[in-house]
Amino acid sequence: MLIRYKKAFEKIAMGLLSFMPQEKDLKKLQQTMLNYEQENDWQLFLWKDEDIVGLIGVVIGEEAIEVRHISVNPSHRHEGIGKAMLRTLSDIYSNKMLKPNENTAAFFEKCDLNNKELDI
Repeated sequence: MLIRYKKAFEKIAMGLLSFMPQEKDLKKLQQTMLNYEQENDWQLFLWKDEDIVGLIGVVIGEEAIEVRHISVNPSHRHEGIGKAMLRTLSDIYSNKMLKPNENTAAFFEKCDLNNKELDI
């Protein structure tokens, strides 16, 4: 289940974000978290089964949703969680196209995701 980020989940969110190569530096990671907390068009979502095991961060534009971050706890990878987060997000924002940025494009390509497959 995809849930919206709350400040109470900050440590978990930072831990998941830190798995992304461009977020290894603590100062960069803190700035990214600040963006998600303060910028209206930046939205952070967490994937919760029994525990929080995934994260997806987006920037909402007028016509498209840019997927900036997507991360799954290493012990839960290859279970379809990343793809499920994208599908759920496309349901929430059904009037907008999901598109990757340079950091998430490889994941989109690996999953062979396209707008038709996401039912956008």
